Amino acid sequence: MSKITYLTEEGLQKLRKELEQLKTVERPAISRMIAEARDKGDLSENAEYDAAKEAQGMLELKISKLEDLIANARIIDESKIDTTQVQILNKVKLKNLKTNAVVEYTLVAESEANLKENKLSISTPIGKALIGKKVGDVVDVQVPSGLMKFEILGISL
Repeated sequence: MSKITYLTEEGLQKLRKELEQLKTVERPAISRMIAEARDKGDLSENAEYDAAKEAQGMLELKISKLEDLIANARIIDESKIDTTQVQILNKVKLKNLKTNAVVEYTLVAESEANLKENKLSISTPIGKALIGKKVGDVVDVQVPSGLMKFEILGISL
């Protein structure tokens, strides 16, 4: 059984667009590569053919995973998001208690995470530690470099 993924409408559209690109552009391109390699003769010693078949296998796996993700996606109704405690799609303002640096992240599903846009996956150690916490709470987060302490300064949409 596949797990349910919570996405924004924008995130789901992005996944659908990527799937369409893979099916309509990438898949035919790899099929042409296989046909060209096959036309070159003996398949037992044809590295081009082997590479094209491997690329096809990887592409089909990616397509299958995207289809599964889209089939099990649930759209989050942003109008029903609570800001009294941290949950997915909240913007969370944090203060690193060691460095006093203040950062703000939006918690999103793993497929929408992008640190350049300050979108942090809820499946990261920081994301997991924040879920359910309230403003003023101090959160201990175990990361590969050690233990980090954050204070939650604000929760918004």
